[in-house]
Amino acid sequence: MKPTDLLAMAADARHNAHAPYSEYQVGAALLAEDGSVTIGCNVENASYGLTICAERVAIGSAVAAGKTKFTAIAIVADGGPAPFPCGACRQVLSEFCAPELPVYIAGAGFTGAHETTTLGALLPHAFSL
Repeated sequence: MKPTDLLAMAADARHNAHAPYSEYQVGAALLAEDGSVTIGCNVENASYGLTICAERVAIGSAVAAGKTKFTAIAIVADGGPAPFPCGACRQVLSEFCAPELPVYIAGAGFTGAHETTTLGALLPHAFSL
């Protein structure tokens, strides 16, 4: 699957975000080893610490569906800062993904242009047991 296809799925997922407080809608699309894609969007809560990021929603949904090996993730957000995963999302991704996992980042109005990094670059010293 091309990065732009995965980014388009993440862009669509962001429309389902529940972001009444930040108004920062984020969508994620997680590509599993078997070629299936699981999407997620951020879900905010009035008790802001209970907010769940799009990346963790996608991972939780994928794991619930029996998927635990992933080959890429795309993250798209409305305006604002580039939607790089937060520290918690980086750590959760590291539970299931290799440091080489491609991470594609784009704004909502992307036209194929995006930034690519890796999970290892984002979290060079992941915690593990």
